[in-house]
Amino acid sequence: MPLTPPPLSLYIHTPWCVRKCPYCDFNSHERGELPEEAYLQALLVDLEQDLQLAGERPVETVFIGGGTPSLMSPAFYRELFAGIRARLPLSEHAEITLEANPGTTEAARFEGFREAGINRLSIGVQSFNNGHLQALGRIHDASAAVRAATQARAAGFDNLNLDIMHALPGQSQAQALSDLEQAIALQPTHLSWYELTIEPNTVFYRSPPQQPDGDSMADTEEAGFALLARHNYHRYEVSAFARPGLECRHNRNYWEFGDYLGIGAGAHSKLTKAADNAILRFQKTRKPEDYLADPAQSRRQLQPVTGADRSFEALLNGLRLTGGISLQVIADRTGVNTAEWEGLLGDLQYRGLIAMEQGHIKCTRTGLQHLNGVLETLANTL
Repeated sequence: MPLTPPPLSLYIHTPWCVRKCPYCDFNSHERGELPEEAYLQALLVDLEQDLQLAGERPVETVFIGGGTPSLMSPAFYRELFAGIRARLPLSEHAEITLEANPGTTEAARFEGFREAGINRLSIGVQSFNNGHLQALGRIHDASAAVRAATQARAAGFDNLNLDIMHALPGQSQAQALSDLEQAIALQPTHLSWYELTIEPNTVFYRSPPQQPDGDSMADTEEAGFALLARHNYHRYEVSAFARPGLECRHNRNYWEFGDYLGIGAGAHSKLTKAADNAILRFQKTRKPEDYLADPAQSRRQLQPVTGADRSFEALLNGLRLTGGISLQVIADRTGVNTAEWEGLLGDLQYRGLIAMEQGHIKCTRTGLQHLNGVLETLANTL
């Protein structure tokens, strides 16, 4: 089947932070003074190398992640977006998100970020318990988190996400729910509430902390889901909750197998070339010093996504959405004939883990609870 080019997003990676957290497996590096001007020019050179791959589609969403992007100055972002607009069509209604950490921002910076065109802020709070923040290696305390959310609102960010973790070392269910209640009291439009997972190549992986047991985690999750629902936060993805109409458009594009162009050290891309019936993945040089040395040659590991990999990748992401993903969207964006799936996926349906209805495929409530098992089955089936 012919491919239909999906919506295009832009991801910008800023790789520096004040201190590396012991649970973090992202491409982030501790650094004092930041090479803002050099990195700005490198990002624009990087972008220019990929313009032909991106095509003429407008960019619908932008996400600036890290690292700690709020360490960069508002002037950096003003110049960066001027450079982006000179090279790429940016939708008039683009969602533009910046990740920020409490303790690395102040009111004047928030106002400057807003003036630079950033219209959505995502603040990495993680907890309002100072003991838990210390265990997580965070550089802020609870009062700084509250202050950051309040200042963001005052600066005009009416689209605001807060990141909150649970299953923290030594955390009780009451403490986890207290964190959630304090986050809700700040009235964000979006909440990311997710379990602390121990990833390879982290300090916690080498020296694992003592977390609550699996049954306690599951009980806390159910109580948290109920609390969020009572406050009108709709669960639309495994760990994402939003007020009506305020889901994260950028992340939703990932989950619906959309295209994204990544610039910056270690950034990943997935782009569709419909005329060639091709889907390409690649990433950029990870080490910031290597990236800065030669941004024009930063593209690495250019790989086509073919055959069953397209089906699996589309489902890997789409089944994270509580409403699932449209079979027509999968067909358009992968070229796969989804009519063949009914027989292949019959066992998962029989076991009550997935449902195919009204043109969508989705996990049932039970399926979402056992998502890793569902995906493992799919990997062996498709």
